[in-house]
Amino acid sequence: MNIQDKNNVFISVINTHKGILFKVANAYCKDNENRKDLLQEIYIQLWKSFESYNDDYQYSTWIYRISLNVAISFYRKENRRTEIANPFRSEVFDFSDTSNTDEKETNFMILQQFIAELKEFDKAIILLYLEEKSYKEIAEMIGYSETNVATRIGRIKLKLKAKFSQIKNQ
Repeated sequence: MNIQDKNNVFISVINTHKGILFKVANAYCKDNENRKDLLQEIYIQLWKSFESYNDDYQYSTWIYRISLNVAISFYRKENRRTEIANPFRSEVFDFSDTSNTDEKETNFMILQQFIAELKEFDKAIILLYLEEKSYKEIAEMIGYSETNVATRIGRIKLKLKAKFSQIKNQ
């Protein structure tokens, strides 16, 4: 395959699966500029590994695996930098008025916040679970066994339920 054909296939694959990239970037970055940086880093890593793509897997599995690994690394670096540069949590400065949102939207926003507070791999697992990926698919993308994925999803669900219960009891 010549370079032009490779470029065209790569662009086609990225355009077909760009929703995955945006979901991962949105889950790991709240700040728009950081999200752009993360997406750029994901694109670079996808391009670098495009020649070694294994046809045994779907493109979506390959994209999820690379984008989640890049996002987790980016998240760790960004968190270290943010902790040093800004000792205050972002909620301290959040003055947004949520009184006009309906209960469903509020619950969704709360869920997103709870997911954002999870450990990196737990966040990746629950994102894939919410994308209705099978345990087998999640295991392939994350590199864990199906049993481990099932156990972790169960534990994550319990954590999220407990956090929602705390809010309702306040």
